[in-house]
Amino acid sequence: MTAEGVIRRASEADFPALSRICLETANAGTDASALYSDPALPGLRFVIPYARFAPEFAYVLEQHGEVVGYAVAAPDTRAFEAKLNSDWWPQLQQQYRDYAPQAALDSKVLEAIHQPDAAADQLVTQWPAHLHINLLPAAQQGGWGRKLIEQLLNDLRAAGVPGVYLGVSLQNEQVCGFYQRLGFTPIMRSNAIYMGQLL
Repeated sequence: MTAEGVIRRASEADFPALSRICLETANAGTDASALYSDPALPGLRFVIPYARFAPEFAYVLEQHGEVVGYAVAAPDTRAFEAKLNSDWWPQLQQQYRDYAPQAALDSKVLEAIHQPDAAADQLVTQWPAHLHINLLPAAQQGGWGRKLIEQLLNDLRAAGVPGVYLGVSLQNEQVCGFYQRLGFTPIMRSNAIYMGQLL
């Protein structure tokens, strides 16, 4: 028997839950709480800006009144990067100006804040959108990951987006089979395993 749940659009009231889920899945799908000195750091990079600047492509999974997963997307990666460069990273650069890395993964996010990277041209040419999904372990059964991604894919298609990619941690390669069953195919391997789907 699968747990009941509801998929709905994320709201600003969900931001603390989004941040917590991101932290608790940020170590290649497992809890990264001990790897960040500031628990907000992973969420500030991987989920909150999506819910804030592309809210029509931000969904949460709620079970028993608690948010236990999310899926977010940027329909145009280049436009999203430009938006963050003007409206998101500057305030974080100020906030974390004097913040010294203290835990194992701090520097990864701090570097992304102070020197935001851009997606490879090889990705965005055919697959201009990208997405992130994370579910807490208790929510990873029952087909909820599939339902969340299918919701995003439907929305991206409806918006006329021709393709979408995602990145899988090199330490989490076992989940690639899940994405392949959803229609994603490998594109390239660098700092992550990138997979894409034409819509």
